Amino acid sequence: MEETPSDDRDFFSSMQLACGSVLPMALKTAIQLNLLHLITQSPGGSISASDLAGKLPKTNPAAGKMIDRILCLLAAHDVVVCRVVASPRGGFERLYSKGPAAKLLTENEGGISLAPMSILIQDIAYFNAWHHLKDAIVEGGEAFHRAHGMSLFDYQATDKEYSKVFNGAMLAHTKIFMNKLLQTYTGLEGLKSLVDVGGGVGVTLKMIIEKYPSIQGINFDLPHVIDQALPFPGIEHVAGDMFVSVPKADAIFLKYICHDWSDEQCKKLLRNCYDALGDDGKVIIVDSIMFEEPNVTSDFKYMATMDVLMMVVSPGGIERTEGEFNDIFRDTGFKKSQKVCYVYGMWIIELHK
Repeated sequence: MEETPSDDRDFFSSMQLACGSVLPMALKTAIQLNLLHLITQSPGGSISASDLAGKLPKTNPAAGKMIDRILCLLAAHDVVVCRVVASPRGGFERLYSKGPAAKLLTENEGGISLAPMSILIQDIAYFNAWHHLKDAIVEGGEAFHRAHGMSLFDYQATDKEYSKVFNGAMLAHTKIFMNKLLQTYTGLEGLKSLVDVGGGVGVTLKMIIEKYPSIQGINFDLPHVIDQALPFPGIEHVAGDMFVSVPKADAIFLKYICHDWSDEQCKKLLRNCYDALGDDGKVIIVDSIMFEEPNVTSDFKYMATMDVLMMVVSPGGIERTEGEFNDIFRDTGFKKSQKVCYVYGMWIIELHK
């Protein structure tokens, strides 16, 4: 194959950026149609688009060709691998198998994947917010609030279907992330009680207590979230507002919380955490630490992506640099902050009184 001229490469690169929403929407469609799971379960691990279409409850005779076109795009990004073979009907057909990029997009032995995260990020509630980002930059305000007339967290309380999508995505991401964290971080040893602030339906605490059964867990979140919380042994579900007060415990767990809020809101939360802890207590923060200088590494691309996403959907959300975190910590009473370990793009930071 001849080398692509540099002018052509520049054109293709620019067009890929201009059409950047096509790939994630195609992936979302493949997930909604369960294509990646069907490919993984197929005999021999590969299958044609027409055979995939035959497994769907379809009425559209063109479904096979449409699926083939989506899978061709996913093959260009290593989500699937394509092999061209002679077709028994004459001509050729493409056989698809799972690609390396689909490792965490297909269910593992525990039935968990990051596929629900794709469904959430491409949800219409998020897409509508993106259309307001330019005006939010020029005129002020938050893109999500401009689109929906309320914050992301208030919106979640009004839209049960979106709330289900959001909680499903957080559940899946939490299970994958916490499995790795619990293999890496040892700072939970010896605790008698732990509050998970913004703990959702309680899955994070459940996983922690399964490893450390002597911990008494308090899952703390907004009332509409606690209404959906699951009963787990050793966990008390408590509804409330973290900007008013936080339940008392030996330690307080803040996973993906600080990046949702402005500096002032984070300071208010951390001061409440300080008041809820004993003299030997600590806050355990799990959040990204943003690079000061952009680069092309996969971890920076992930962090920069999340940073802009937080700007669009969260009320003051931001991925902070180490210096920006330290500026916040300095005003909240804690005497010591320490980066302990790094897991899947997130730092575990301990704050001590």
